[in-house]
Amino acid sequence: MTGEEVDRNKRATLRSFATLGAAGSIARLAGDGDASGSDARDAIVGYVGTTPGAHFSKIRDDLSLGTGETQYHLEKLASENAIESRRDGDYRRYFPVGRFSFFEQRALGYLRRETPRGMVLALLRTPDVSASELADRLGVSRPTVSKYAGELESAEVLSRADGYALRRPETLLVLLVRYADSFGEDAQNLAAEADDLVRFDP
Repeated sequence: MTGEEVDRNKRATLRSFATLGAAGSIARLAGDGDASGSDARDAIVGYVGTTPGAHFSKIRDDLSLGTGETQYHLEKLASENAIESRRDGDYRRYFPVGRFSFFEQRALGYLRRETPRGMVLALLRTPDVSASELADRLGVSRPTVSKYAGELESAEVLSRADGYALRRPETLLVLLVRYADSFGEDAQNLAAEADDLVRFDP
């Protein structure tokens, strides 16, 4: 692929997300006369709106931006109160301002990680699944499941009082279904099953 084609693909990606950002209620014009900068910022706003909880590197890579460019625009947007962020271990995750509760932000951070997301998906489908069954389903070791279970418990996403139980399964299901496209095939499959998972049982 030539440099010109890469640049053309980058502009197309930015335009796609910039349309979402400019149309959203949280989009802001920079007012500095820099059209390309405004496009990049609108693209970031649109991307964060459809991929809440994304971290710095994912935003940079998915939008084909440079490291310094991404940092500059994220700081600009944060100063304009268009996005907000929170530290999540080694990551800084980004969210639309005021859209998510503290619990939802923490939950989205874990749902952006493959193994914790797999654990939540499995527990939504089979609430009584055991730790060893989770390890087998996810293709990871039992200590890995135990490690993430401890983190999820600390984040108040999971209870280990009597086996593994999700604390707010309805909220987790809504987040997974609403942003299924940004989580990948496993969440998309769950979204297709959502009607069967939510039942009224008087």
